[in-house]
Amino acid sequence: MTYDPSATAPADVRERAMRIRLLCLDVDGTLTDGRLYLDDAGREAKAFHVRDGQGIALLRRVGIPAVFVTARPGAVAARRAAELGAESHAEVADKQAFVEGLAAQRGLAMDAVAFMGDDLADLHVMRAVGLSAAPADAHPWILQHARWRSSRDGGQGAVRELCDLLLSAQGHVEGLLA
Repeated sequence: MTYDPSATAPADVRERAMRIRLLCLDVDGTLTDGRLYLDDAGREAKAFHVRDGQGIALLRRVGIPAVFVTARPGAVAARRAAELGAESHAEVADKQAFVEGLAAQRGLAMDAVAFMGDDLADLHVMRAVGLSAAPADAHPWILQHARWRSSRDGGQGAVRELCDLLLSAQGHVEGLLA
């Protein structure tokens, strides 16, 4: 029996997940646990979960690109994105407008876009996409607007769960396991 995360998702979430062709992700609190490590020189460090990266790589294999969208400066996020073959865009003030632009550039309607975020900077874009998602530890105001919630916290495999949901709903699991 194959692990099937879409089997336990509500029908409307499975239907939305089947249409996704672009995954956009907040960074701090979603791909990371939200903590910022700063050294004496002001250099920033973040921890990313390797399974989230594997999920992003698997999506890329089936033709679904991932894009990191962060309001903060993003050298660390850009490096991680590059390792995964993903795009990274930093200092994005209006995430909704930015993601709408990304979708339009790719000829996609917003219902073909998923976005995972964890706090207020993500709220408007989450309302605009086809599938909004949040890590388990997202702020309660965001959790109430997420169509799907991970069972894992940000930076602890939440993104992998979303990737698995998309892969499963779109029928890619057997091909990836072959």
